Amino acid sequence: MLVREVMSSPVITLRSGEAVREAIRVLYANNITAAPVLGDHGELVGIASEMDLLCGAFLPDPRASARPLVDSEEPAPRHVADVMSREVVTVSETTDIALLIDLLVAKRIKSVPVLRDGELVGMVSRRDLIGMLARSDTALRAAVMSALREQYPSGPSWGVTVHEGEVVLHGHAGERIDRIADLLTRTVPGVSRVRHV
Repeated sequence: MLVREVMSSPVITLRSGEAVREAIRVLYANNITAAPVLGDHGELVGIASEMDLLCGAFLPDPRASARPLVDSEEPAPRHVADVMSREVVTVSETTDIALLIDLLVAKRIKSVPVLRDGELVGMVSRRDLIGMLARSDTALRAAVMSALREQYPSGPSWGVTVHEGEVVLHGHAGERIDRIADLLTRTVPGVSRVRHV
């Protein structure tokens, strides 16, 4: 499966000069955990996550401590540019999902912008991946059968069973054609394993 098959597009973005509170409202209203930040000319200049936007957003509560609180002399961050991460990890539309997952784990991030020739075209998050895995076995079976029919409109046909995202193709049409059927099945978003019996 490729990133383009699971990414969200169009992308919800922020501007570097946007107020932090407004950026917080954008993430909250759209139920997302991060958004790419664009500069004055629409270029990608950073990414702002929930954690970035939370920095400096709250003052200590005097009820939580017996000691008197010392007010911070640092002003609260006012603009997205003050809190965003400037080093942005990106992927392309043709990045393999398996590689994307390795990247998310290694970098300990939840989402990454998707670029095509340097232009922002999507955003892919762990939630998008979870959404693919949450597809029902019935929906996966229908998608697998559709992919096989599209490639082989007049046959051969295979029996298809799906259990917890694992697809079993029943029947044989020759080694080469069976291999193609297996490969096609692997491209269906949400399929976690393929067996041929």
